[in-house]
Amino acid sequence: MKQRFVYMDHHSSTPVDPRVVQAMMPYFTDNPANPSNPYHLLGRRAADAVEDAREQVAALIGARRSEVIFTSGATESNNIAILGVAMASAHSRRKVITCAIEHKSVLQPCRRLREQGFEVVILPVDKQGHVNLDALRQSLDDTTLLVSIQLANNEIGTIQRIPQISEMVHHWGAIMHCDGAQAVGKIPVRVDELGIDMLSFSAHKLHGPKGIGALFVGGRLKAVLTPLAWGGGQESGIRPGTLNVPAIVGFGAACQICQQEMGEEAERLRSLRDTLETLLIEMLPSLQRNGDLSQRLPNNSSLTFADVEADALLLNLPDVAMSTGSACTSGAIEPSPVLQAIGLSREAAYRTVRVGLGRFNTMDDVTYAANRIVEAARSLGAIR
Repeated sequence: MKQRFVYMDHHSSTPVDPRVVQAMMPYFTDNPANPSNPYHLLGRRAADAVEDAREQVAALIGARRSEVIFTSGATESNNIAILGVAMASAHSRRKVITCAIEHKSVLQPCRRLREQGFEVVILPVDKQGHVNLDALRQSLDDTTLLVSIQLANNEIGTIQRIPQISEMVHHWGAIMHCDGAQAVGKIPVRVDELGIDMLSFSAHKLHGPKGIGALFVGGRLKAVLTPLAWGGGQESGIRPGTLNVPAIVGFGAACQICQQEMGEEAERLRSLRDTLETLLIEMLPSLQRNGDLSQRLPNNSSLTFADVEADALLLNLPDVAMSTGSACTSGAIEPSPVLQAIGLSREAAYRTVRVGLGRFNTMDDVTYAANRIVEAARSLGAIR
């Protein structure tokens, strides 16, 4: 009998929707052409498929097709956005502002800019994970070039107050960038309504393939964004290299599915998440939830146990996939910087797990996982 396995780590990566796989398949075999070659039929068809996918990706975020640049994923998009703007900046604007709970692919480029003489301000957050708006207001001035604040956090799920932030940023003539990797496809994202100038996101966070992502670049910025690599001039010269047609087609299909099903899916995932938390708290009353419980991603749950180390818990749950935090920092000796930034002690951070539900999870998955988590937690607590 096949052992049961429940996947609840969708913040790290999602299974590819079978409909997405179906859309991709012809471009692995029937049409292997390079879309940059217009001299034969297959090349032109591949180019058309890329542009159709670009339209699908743009539609999900309320952008124009010409404003979408394909990349390998949100990490590359974040680097292009932050470093590309800085490399093209005038000397009068040398300040970059971000916050303490950003993904490493935002914080590391910012630190690189600090080494190059830029002033980098890292804003604090409150206990729910919201950026301190007073600190932002005090940091902004006419030397500010760029502000990079995530749409939603990848560990605690808190959704930032981007409309208020972008209004403050634009008052000083600065550029507003968001890492939207966790938000796009999970909650409505309209770049114009949010006041976002650049937005990074990945297909593998929304049931698309790995290795493909996008950077939305508002029309006025594309002309001044300096590329980080040079080559054949693809993607308006911002991200050169032969386009990954199957992945791009899959990305487009995944975005189209999200646009059609996101509202209903979000309600279903929120119900599953709330049920999971209710079951766990009933059996483990000391369990603590982290983040803004009213303004968080519908599939997210960050849970701190009273007396059980997170890594020990996960190792005793071979049939339930969760994580201790961002997949990019899991396995690190230091506890999560996100959890420490919202006020958790190092010890509490070590006792925290992240649950990320997804499209193919069921209520049966939730009840099974809840029982297994409690069983493992009680066993480990008794040992201690």
